[in-house]
Amino acid sequence: MSCGLWKETLAVAEDYLLLCCTSPQPAPPPPSESAAAMRSVAKDMETQHQARFHSLVQTFLRQCGPDPCSSLRKVMEELVGDGHLNWGRVVSIFTFTGVLVRQMLEQRAKNPGLDPGQGPENCRGLAETIADYLGEEKKDWMLENGGWEGFCKFSHNAREVSQDLSMKTALFAAASVGIAGLTFLLVR
Repeated sequence: MSCGLWKETLAVAEDYLLLCCTSPQPAPPPPSESAAAMRSVAKDMETQHQARFHSLVQTFLRQCGPDPCSSLRKVMEELVGDGHLNWGRVVSIFTFTGVLVRQMLEQRAKNPGLDPGQGPENCRGLAETIADYLGEEKKDWMLENGGWEGFCKFSHNAREVSQDLSMKTALFAAASVGIAGLTFLLVR
């Protein structure tokens, strides 16, 4: 079961990061319901917290060194260092990494001489880092919460309340704790 969870996590991560790299060009259709759900919820979160994510990624890029994958791993570990993983924090991981990929691509376009690790070809490595963390290290939590099917239910609930801004804000409150954790980690 965990091998399937890892593969599905990788597929969701690769799809979302590809979407972030191809904007504004039309992206291919999502490979699964969970990938479609992540596209929707993560884009909503990015829109809601755009300035904060941009700032966090700029700080991350200044500090990550030549290996953004190992630095992303540290960020994910710190994000759930209190032991309280939830879907909002999972979405925060995807949103942060999507903004990261986009900014790496922009930096590469402005400076083609950058280290290859800073280019879009690193999307697969970042997606694998997410899959390793969520699909292996946090697999018990993922399975206890319904895996990606559970995420789809979470996403469906988020869409149902999207008309009510106060409910949507409450739904992303857990993610904001994760964003605050990222801020703390990256500025210390």
